[in-house]
Amino acid sequence: MFSTYPDERPGTGLLLLRVVIGAVLIVRGASVLADWHDVKFAAGVVALMAVVGGVLLLIGYLSRLGAVLVALASLGSIFSWSLDANLDFFGSKLTAVFATVIAAALLCTGPGAFSLDARLFGRQEILIPKKLESTSESRNAKM
Repeated sequence: MFSTYPDERPGTGLLLLRVVIGAVLIVRGASVLADWHDVKFAAGVVALMAVVGGVLLLIGYLSRLGAVLVALASLGSIFSWSLDANLDFFGSKLTAVFATVIAAALLCTGPGAFSLDARLFGRQEILIPKKLESTSESRNAKM
């Protein structure tokens, strides 16, 4: 069964994705929040989601929540014409789409073995029995 905490090369790849997208969104979101008095409320919320999601992805804690926040912040950046002209995190809509896709991929695959999630919640083995005894068979055997 596929683990949400893959190690070795796949785990390293997930670490790279998490660190890059997290760091970019922390820097971009913090730069928007630094000028908070010039930012509309909705744009501030999107920037705050970017920073919080970026931090969660960067350290690998609650990574799926972080991926959702990053995807929402990226989508907010894509539709920044409706929020604030200064909220264009990535410089182009195509780059924001790529960030959204990366966040969606992290949401689907999990954080990887090199994350706080893996350390705190660990890799667990789930055993599924091959054959379950049905209740009708067990009643017949008892009679």
